[in-house]
Amino acid sequence: MKTFIIIGAINAFLAVALGAFGAHGLEGRVEQKYLEIWKTGVTYQMFHATGLLIVGVLLGRLPANALLSWSGWMMLIGIILFSGSLYVMTLTKISILGAITPLGGLAFLAAWILIIVAAVKYL
Repeated sequence: MKTFIIIGAINAFLAVALGAFGAHGLEGRVEQKYLEIWKTGVTYQMFHATGLLIVGVLLGRLPANALLSWSGWMMLIGIILFSGSLYVMTLTKISILGAITPLGGLAFLAAWILIIVAAVKYL
């Protein structure tokens, strides 16, 4: 429970910081196309930081639950692969990194499915 709340809060903090960096530090330094890619990474990081906070709260209210724990870890993996690949791609302009992004998207999808299954099973 506590772990996912902390990881979620750290990721929310990072999403705000990276969003500000993108808006102020990258503007005029990278093409608009890459600023949009950066914003997508920030947006998905914040959505899933919130998801991690939700997982942490649910773990505190429900019996110890492997489904929810896996969901939290899948969200973190998704943030690293999805948002991380978009950040690196923006900074390096190495477009092949975009091939990693869908793996993060799959991790996000798996995380939400695990929450659905946990809700059906335990709520």
